[in-house]
Amino acid sequence: MVKKIAIAVVVVAAGVLGYAATRPDTFRVERSATVKAPPEKIYPLISDFHAWTGWSPWERMDPAMKRTYGGAPSGVGAEYAWDGDKNVGKGRMRIVEAAPPSRVVVQLDFEKPFEGRSVAQFTLSAAGNGTAVTWAMRGENRFMGKLISVFMSMDRMIGDQFETGLANLQALAEKA
Repeated sequence: MVKKIAIAVVVVAAGVLGYAATRPDTFRVERSATVKAPPEKIYPLISDFHAWTGWSPWERMDPAMKRTYGGAPSGVGAEYAWDGDKNVGKGRMRIVEAAPPSRVVVQLDFEKPFEGRSVAQFTLSAAGNGTAVTWAMRGENRFMGKLISVFMSMDRMIGDQFETGLANLQALAEKA
């Protein structure tokens, strides 16, 4: 009986690992919101990492995390490193492209809990009497990411944080 259970466990584990190997090699998560403010008011909140403490959902998850700023004060070359608890991990960001007031591209290098590199892009475009703000992230889906995606949706996991961040950004930008 124990032998049959052990064989069943091995077969299920092999099946999960095999299925994980078939998952996509890349991921993309995207969320948008309309903010009742001009792009010129929103752009500085994104292109200056110092301003992220006012709207980034991860800043609020671990207010005690250590932050380091470097490079340019904002825009291309601005750098930000963080080291926090298990909810936010450890890593660094660098603005690699900026087109005021419509686009900011950020390279993210994660160290903990998993190593990885992703690219986030913020796009701002006119939308009626406001601005459509789109936050997208794409990256490589290594085997550990593929395995996790068998049980948890990356889109739901990160997308919920993007929605929170966009709502925080909206509230901050729409302040009188």
